[in-house]
Amino acid sequence: MSRTLFFAILASAAALLACPGTTNAKEPAMTTETRTPLKPGKSGLLPINGLNYYYAVYGKGEPLLLLHGGLGSTDMFAPILPKFAENRTVIGVDLQGHGRTALGDRPFSVEAIGDDMADIVKALGYDKVDVMGYSLGGGVAFRMAVRHPEMVRRLVLVSTGYATDGFYDEMRPQQAQVSAAAAPFMKDTPMYKSYVAVAPHPEDFPKLLDALGNFMRQNRDYSADVPKLKMPVMLAYGDSDMYKPEHEIKFYQMLGGGLKDAGWMRENLSRNRLAILPNRTHYDVFFAPELTAAALPFLNGETKVKSWDEVVGETE
Repeated sequence: MSRTLFFAILASAAALLACPGTTNAKEPAMTTETRTPLKPGKSGLLPINGLNYYYAVYGKGEPLLLLHGGLGSTDMFAPILPKFAENRTVIGVDLQGHGRTALGDRPFSVEAIGDDMADIVKALGYDKVDVMGYSLGGGVAFRMAVRHPEMVRRLVLVSTGYATDGFYDEMRPQQAQVSAAAAPFMKDTPMYKSYVAVAPHPEDFPKLLDALGNFMRQNRDYSADVPKLKMPVMLAYGDSDMYKPEHEIKFYQMLGGGLKDAGWMRENLSRNRLAILPNRTHYDVFFAPELTAAALPFLNGETKVKSWDEVVGETE
């Protein structure tokens, strides 16, 4: 594999991991130097369905399950985690084969991992949580919300799609080539360095790439499941994300948003939200302050936005 081809594959794999049925190979994972300085109040390993999942709990308040992107860990959210933990109990989980959670021998599947997340939430003593997932974590959050809707109060999907055809066309052939063969080229990348710094079995890195590659070669379309998301949903993307803009808009419309004018008094406003963050890409949207500013009011069920009529009334 040439180095040029490797980096093309690596970039394309990152986009695929934003899909509910796929996984990412080039999201910028935090290095050991930038790992979150916020210390968890509780952390450990939970035996769930044949895997030992690492979890960490931060802050106090309404529970929020926070799910990271491919080839990363909860540490990816270091810049924004403290803000979420100010008034919330944030539950970070390292997904199968990522961070401090070993890959194990079980096939890699967002359906199964979504079920695992529901079991983790129960094991930690929660009946219902808000869920926010980025990229691969967004895919897991999507599947958890479809399969366990009674456990998800509000849902935020960051850089997440509902089908693999939402990616730019040139990426799919490159994604198909992701495998253990890429491992030697990744020794100097932050993804590899952060992985070996905390992984219980660092030697499993090539196996993880094989598992993700096998997973990514599958075509997936969850459009039939989108209407099953009955809880309030926010979709968030960078304006230069890895999904086609028309895919993002269609996802929002499938959720009932963007189908008509909201009305003078906002009477037709959808309860779901679409956030397009300017000057953001797939690789930096997950730690953007603008993401926190958009997601927190939504998760809290708050809005400070007033209709024009209300604003005019206040000035009279």
